[in-house]
Amino acid sequence: MLYIIGLGLNVKGISKQGLEAIKSCKKIYLESYTVNFPYNVKYLSNLIGKKIFIADRKKVESLDIVNEAKKENIALLVYGSPLVATTHVSLLQEAKKQKIKCEIIYNASILDAVAETGLQIYKFGKIASMPAWKKNYNPDSFMEIIKQNQSIKAHSLILTDIDLGFQEALEQLKIAAKKYNIEIKKLIVCSRLGCKDKRIIYNNINKLKTLDIKPPYCIIIPGKLHFMEEEVLEFYKI
Repeated sequence: MLYIIGLGLNVKGISKQGLEAIKSCKKIYLESYTVNFPYNVKYLSNLIGKKIFIADRKKVESLDIVNEAKKENIALLVYGSPLVATTHVSLLQEAKKQKIKCEIIYNASILDAVAETGLQIYKFGKIASMPAWKKNYNPDSFMEIIKQNQSIKAHSLILTDIDLGFQEALEQLKIAAKKYNIEIKKLIVCSRLGCKDKRIIYNNINKLKTLDIKPPYCIIIPGKLHFMEEEVLEFYKI
């Protein structure tokens, strides 16, 4: 059996169902390449009472974990909700092809936690992913998604690369927006949602650039705001 288990958004977020599944597993993997964990992995290991093996992108995409599940119960722990990343869906598909039993144990994710900003979830458009720019490679196609969202007055949620610092992300966004002729008046920044030290901040880029934002974080470009959304956002304005 292969278990793909969502951890939720903080170290105590794993569900009772997830903990019970882990008890039956011979080996526990933790997917490590899609997020900066806001807590200590050793603490998580102590919490579940078992050793955790780190699974990088190569390990997960090689489907070795699926092959191991042919012989014994294996768990893959995923921060947030387990199937947000497409790689994890591929594991599920491969398990089905090989007729290996697979159970998905869901949990909270950034996709529902952003509702704490006051923005209405059904008014979000497509999700955009912002990669870290390299010296000679500056991918900015994520702005096409933002352009589409703005054409229907929808909010844009931007998920950032694990290697992308907050100040760099703002600078990339500023440059890319100028190239695509997109005006960004104000942004919402969400840092470590679900944790005790969470932060939600609302203001323009220049104001936000002065802040020290801890990962994991995401950026939201608001679309057309309902008056109730505006009222809630005022609480987060700096």
